[in-house]
Amino acid sequence: MPVPLDYAQPDGPRLELAVARRAALDPANRIGTLFTAVGGPGGSGIDRAQGGPLFPDELSRRFDVVAFDQRGVGRSAAVRCFPDTAAQQDFWRTLALPPTDAGQQQATEDAARRFAAGCDRYGGALVAHLTTVDVARDLELLRRAVGDTALTYEGASYASYLGTVYGALFPDRVRALQLSAVVDPVTYTTDTRASIAANASGTEEVLGEFLRLCAEAGPPHCAFGETGSSAAQLRARDTALLDRARTTPITVGSGTGTVSVTYSELVNAHAMLLYDPVQGWPGLAVLLAELDRGPAGNPTVVRDVLAAIAPTGDFLDAFVAISCADNSFTESPRRWPEMATESARTAPVFGPFWLYLRQPCAAWPDPADGYPQRYTGPWTQRTAVPALLLNNRFDPATPVTSAQRAAQAMGTARLVVVTDGYGHEPVGSCVTDLRLRYLIDLQLPAPGTTCTIGRTPFTG
Repeated sequence: MPVPLDYAQPDGPRLELAVARRAALDPANRIGTLFTAVGGPGGSGIDRAQGGPLFPDELSRRFDVVAFDQRGVGRSAAVRCFPDTAAQQDFWRTLALPPTDAGQQQATEDAARRFAAGCDRYGGALVAHLTTVDVARDLELLRRAVGDTALTYEGASYASYLGTVYGALFPDRVRALQLSAVVDPVTYTTDTRASIAANASGTEEVLGEFLRLCAEAGPPHCAFGETGSSAAQLRARDTALLDRARTTPITVGSGTGTVSVTYSELVNAHAMLLYDPVQGWPGLAVLLAELDRGPAGNPTVVRDVLAAIAPTGDFLDAFVAISCADNSFTESPRRWPEMATESARTAPVFGPFWLYLRQPCAAWPDPADGYPQRYTGPWTQRTAVPALLLNNRFDPATPVTSAQRAAQAMGTARLVVVTDGYGHEPVGSCVTDLRLRYLIDLQLPAPGTTCTIGRTPFTG
C-alpha cells in the first residue's frame, strides 16, 4: 500500500508498505479488522504472519487480521545504512556491545559515528521520516483502506508504544487498543536514559529470578543448577563467567571444534533468553553450564543456543534508526562511557548493554529542522473505550513499573498484571480470556483485576 514519505507533503514522494491480511473465518459474524504490529522496533509483521495464525480461533473467526512491516523495516522500504550486506554483517559481527575497556570504548564510538553517517548516506530521505508518529499515520491510512470506522489494535513491546501514539493522535478513531509488555511513553520520548535505566533494572531483577528458580528446581530441571546450591552460589558462578569473558573469550570444547564466546555475546544471550521462560530460560541454563565446563563443554550446544538468538543486521539497523528518530539523547557519543558507568551502579550487567545499543543516536543525522512530527505528549487517552494493558510481573524488557507509569500517563487505561508472569509476553488462560472479551465485546475487567498462570519456569 502506498503512503506518503513525508506527511507534511501528502502529494509528494511515496513509499510502499508490505501488508498481509487474513480474512475472518466466520464472515457472517465478522466484527471488522484486527490490526497487529510487531515490536523491536525492527520486527517484521509479515514474517510473524508467515509463522502461522496470529490469534486464537475466536479472534480469527470474528476479525480479518492485518499485519504489516512498518516503514523502514523488512519489505517496507527497509532502512539502509551500509553499501552492501557484507559490510553490514562485518560491522555488527565485530562490534563489542557493551565495550569493556578504553580501546573498545573508542572503537564503539568510532563505529557509532560510522553507522550514523552510513544511514545518512544510504538511507536517503527515509531517515528523516521514521518516527512512530509517521507509523501511526500509516496505520490510520490502513484503517481507512479496509473501511473500518474505528481501529481495533493489538500490539506488544514497542508496538504497544505505537498503539499509545495512535490513541493520542486519533482518539475519535479508536474502537479498542489492547497493549501488552507496555512501554512508558513519557520516558521513552523525553528521558530515554531513564527509560533505559528502568528497563535494565527490570532485566537485572529477572536475572535474579532466573537464578533463584534455577536453584530451587535444581538438576535436571535447570542445567545450571547443582544439588544443594543456593541462588547466591549460582549468582557467584554466573558473575564469574561474566568477569572471565570481560577479559578474554571463554572457550568451550577442545581440538578443532572449539567455540569462543565473547562478553558481548554472553550479555546478549542473558538479555535475549530471559524473554522466554519456556524455551529461553532452559537455553540460558544450558549455555551457562557448558561455559562453566570450558574445555569439557559441548561446543555444538553453545553454537546452537547463540545462533537461535542472533539478531540480523537488518533488524539492528531498523532498531537503531527508529529508536534514534523517537528518542532523546545528548549529541556527544564521547559521553557514553560516563553514562554507562552511571547506569552500571544500579544495573551492572544490563545498564551498559541497553545503553550502548543507542550510541549512534548521539551522532544521528537529524533533519535540519529536527523532527517536527515527533510526539512527546500529552498521553491522556480520550478514546470511547479505555485501553486494556497487560504486563507480566517479571518482564525483562518492559518491567511492570513501565506499564504502571504508562497507565498513569494514559489516564483511563485499565492495567492487568500477571502476578506470577515471567518473560516478555503475557500468556495463560486468564490473559487470553481478557483479551477476547475486550477485543470482541469491548468488555473491560474490573479495576484491580490481576491474572495468574499457576506455574513457574523450570517446573514443567
